[in-house]
Amino acid sequence: MVEVAADLRVPAAGAWLHAVVRDTEPATLAAIRGMEGGPVRAVPAAGLVAVVSTASLDEYGEEPLRRNLEDLAWLERAARAHHAVVEALARRGPVVPARLATVHSDDERVVGSLADRRAELVATLDRLTGRDEWGVKGYLVAGAATVGAETTGAGGVGTAYLRRRRAQLTAREERQQVAGAAADAVHDALCEVAVAGRRHSPQDRRLSGASAPMVLNGAYLVDAAILPSFTEMVGSLGGRHPGLHLELTGPWPAYSFVVERPEPALTVRESG
Repeated sequence: MVEVAADLRVPAAGAWLHAVVRDTEPATLAAIRGMEGGPVRAVPAAGLVAVVSTASLDEYGEEPLRRNLEDLAWLERAARAHHAVVEALARRGPVVPARLATVHSDDERVVGSLADRRAELVATLDRLTGRDEWGVKGYLVAGAATVGAETTGAGGVGTAYLRRRRAQLTAREERQQVAGAAADAVHDALCEVAVAGRRHSPQDRRLSGASAPMVLNGAYLVDAAILPSFTEMVGSLGGRHPGLHLELTGPWPAYSFVVERPEPALTVRESG
């Protein structure tokens, strides 16, 4: 009788890169959960530390990842787990977040990446020290701009309806133009106070969760020392632009102010 041995193959393990920091304590990493709720670990090199999760390449290799990234439920879980690590690290000091789904095939590749990018990473960490990213979202206030009362004119019911619809469309366009100009003014004013500012595309209502349309989705890199002044300015600008409802969010890891190399969103770096 011939016995067939069970397949005891151990899946190849890669490293899901969460972020790069100057240094970190073992106790800090022990309190953080990474991908699939597993531990995170440090990969030191070139005077920096990469924080990674061990990731089976059967699930996180290039082809499995491409399939998984089309699964919205899987993508949301992965993004939340990744962000939780970055956020925990950011509470303890400056951090350079990695792009979602950056997976190295082994620690050697992580070490090589830190060495290759050392100057860029150190410059970014220096720039982020003592600073946080804050978001300012601006929503159109319903009815903030109105048109004059409709005048009575000749014509039947159909003509009156068309005139009313034209007035509604004109009022909507005017509100959008006023809100757009207000959003520009708010962003410019906040950029004068912040170290840097960026405007992202306004979020769809399904993402923002707000009933009103978003017309400003700004991110600002703010020195901790001037945060009270920045917060006060957001409130003041809201008063100056009653057609906008301004919402301050943060602090966030500085995703918006990390210079990324031009590469695809999915990055699996192989040995070689």
